[in-house]
Amino acid sequence: MDHFLYAARPLATDLAATLFFYLVLSTTHSVPFATGCGMAMGLGQLGIMRLRGMPIARLQWTSLFLVIVMGGLTLITHDARFVLFKATVVYVAIGTTMLEPGWMYRYIPPIAIDHIPRNMIVGFGYVWAALIFGTGILNLYLTFTRPPEVVASIMAIWAISSKVSLFLVQFFYLRFIARQAYLAAVAEEEIPKEPN
Repeated sequence: MDHFLYAARPLATDLAATLFFYLVLSTTHSVPFATGCGMAMGLGQLGIMRLRGMPIARLQWTSLFLVIVMGGLTLITHDARFVLFKATVVYVAIGTTMLEPGWMYRYIPPIAIDHIPRNMIVGFGYVWAALIFGTGILNLYLTFTRPPEVVASIMAIWAISSKVSLFLVQFFYLRFIARQAYLAAVAEEEIPKEPN
């Protein structure tokens, strides 16, 4: 369970403000309130991380900047498309970052790193990038074709379910691979070596 939480925590932190915005908008139907909540969540997250002395990735600073700019434009113009469009910008930024081979190592428990082939970790990184780019395209399409409340409802469900599903598939598959590699290494150590 500790390994699961180690891998899930950064993902939940990265997506929290956007998902919170979607959930508040889909339940309250208030663009200003949901926007304010999303902005407060983004500021609060970074504030807590700063107080704890945790490193803050460039992507998180970029996301906060976009939350403030797009959220501000939404509040000034009363047009939810600005803040909804911001989600697509964030998805594209995150997807682009995910094209860097090996970014997934942040999510892999240290005990498993030596037992999972690098190409699998890199491959799952590209699968995540494809999911994130696809989510951004879906969000963009919905933003300009559906009312904000509908966009928020659809994206709240899709954004959470798609990422949780991929996370679970990846976690249990890589755990299986790591366990097999670990057991093979242990079995190899137990085989007596023939004298030279």
